[in-house]
Formats: sequence, structure tokens, C-alpha cells
Amino acid sequence: MANSMNLKPSRVVIVGMGAVGTTTGYTLMLRQRSSELVFVDVNHDKATGEMLDMNHGLPFTGGVKVWAGDYSDCKDADIIIITAGASQKPGETRIDLLKKNASIFKEIIEKITAVNSHGILLIATNPVDILSYTSWKQSGWPASRVIGSGTLLDSARFRYLIGKNKGIDPRSIHAHIIGEHGDSEVPVWSLANVAGTNLELDEETQEDIFDRTKNAAYEIINAKGATSYAIALALDRIVAAILGNEGSVLNVSTLLEDYNGVSDVYLGVPCVVDRHGVREILPLPLNEKEKIAFQASANKLKEQIAGLE
Repeated sequence: MANSMNLKPSRVVIVGMGAVGTTTGYTLMLRQRSSELVFVDVNHDKATGEMLDMNHGLPFTGGVKVWAGDYSDCKDADIIIITAGASQKPGETRIDLLKKNASIFKEIIEKITAVNSHGILLIATNPVDILSYTSWKQSGWPASRVIGSGTLLDSARFRYLIGKNKGIDPRSIHAHIIGEHGDSEVPVWSLANVAGTNLELDEETQEDIFDRTKNAAYEIINAKGATSYAIALALDRIVAAILGNEGSVLNVSTLLEDYNGVSDVYLGVPCVVDRHGVREILPLPLNEKEKIAFQASANKLKEQIAGLE
């Protein structure tokens, strides 16, 4: 909740008011995560329209000042969420988006860092791991303050499908998807559990659950054009952990150094997230099969990054 007792208001800026940015803004407003919420878009009329529509609902919710602004409003922002860029089209992979969105991001990061040097960059645009890495490089900020949404959503999808299969609330399922937010992501079946009890799922069921997890975005995009609700809730969860100084463990994308044999790349792994961003990266004791798959995921992204340079 926004704290009206704070002398300095908390501010979240969202850059990019497409499906993800708009739904994220609405979620943050409903949950009153910050006292100020700013919408920035290359189409200022679109940002203004979304702002007006949400402002008209404030008598039902209250507590948040919402406006359509520009990059100068990033100056006092605690968190800048970037959802801008070309969206994923049916039949298009996240990697296909890379060159289009890398050029868009170069301009966005320059404008943000020209006015802000203290905030946290939260990247949601795909391919999120690579764009988080290039944003970190370009910004010159500590890696702890440049965070990708990573495999937080993938892990939520994974837990939902496991919970559905077992008839258990997904909030009680402990299971991780790590690596790329994309086709090379890795299910950590060896550590999946309910209250410390191993999940008893046969190999065929495991493969079905993972395939449905990995391909969930494609299914949604083919059906309705874009994903929005669950990613907005994932971003809201990260914002809550940061502004609330929670120290929550979330599978976000961060810079790895000698993590299960992987270095100098952003990938989604369990991290402790608080007011300073990623405070700590938690080691996962992967089995050999998972470790090989995780390293392959890292190598795939490194090749893509090298292709940009």
C-alpha cells in the first residue's frame, strides 16, 4: 500500500502503454503500490487516454496520483518499468523481436539515465533477458538495480499447472523454472515439492506440464493477441517486494557470475529482492541434466548478444 506518511512520495514510471504496460498500471493502481504512477508512451495521446480512464476510477479506489508524463518524470522515480517495444506476433519467437527492440531500448535507456541515477530499472519487454543485459551495460548502473521479469511468470504458470494436476493450491507448490524466459527455459523437477514432499509425477506428465508452461505465451498470443494479466501481476509482485523492502525470493532475471557454471549473462533464477533491487542470488543445487540444460540456455543467449555487437 502507498504510505501517505512518507515525506517523499514513492513513484513508479511505466514506459510503454501497450497491453502489458496498461494492465500493469491498472494493477498497480488497484493495489496502491506507490503514491505516484506515471505513464510514458511515444504516443502521448494513448498514455493520456489510459491515465484519464484510470483517474475516473479513483473515487472507487483512491490513494494514487496518476498522470501521463514524459522522460523528465523519471527523475524522481523509485522504479522505472519498461514494457515498450514491438510486441510478439503469432508465430514469432521472443528472439525474433531482439533486433527491433534492442534499437528501441537504446534510445529509452539514454533518456532515463540522463535524468535518473538512483532508481531501479525493471525490464519486461521481450526478449527480456537479453534486453535486461544490454540495459545494464548501457545504463552503467549496478546489476542489482537493473532487473528483468525473468522466469517469475514461467514459474507461476508451472506452479499453476502442477497444482491443477495435483488438486493443490498453486501457492502451496514450490517449483522453479530457471534460465531464459523463452524456449530454452529449464524446469527444476529435482527440487519441486509440496511442503518438502517430492511431487510424484510420471515422466509423461512432467513433459506435458512443462510443454504447456513453455508454450503458454504462444497459446495466449494465438488466441487473443497478447499476454497481459499474469505478467502484470508478476511485475506488481516485484514492485511490492522492492517498495516494501520485503526480501522476497522471486525468480527474476539478473547478472550471473559463476552460477552453476554460467557467467556474464542475465537469466532467471531465485533472487532475494528488496529496496535495493537484487540483494542476493540464491544457489540452486541442480542435478546434472538440469545444469547442462541451464548452461545451454545461457550459451544460446550469449550467441544472440554477440550478434548484436
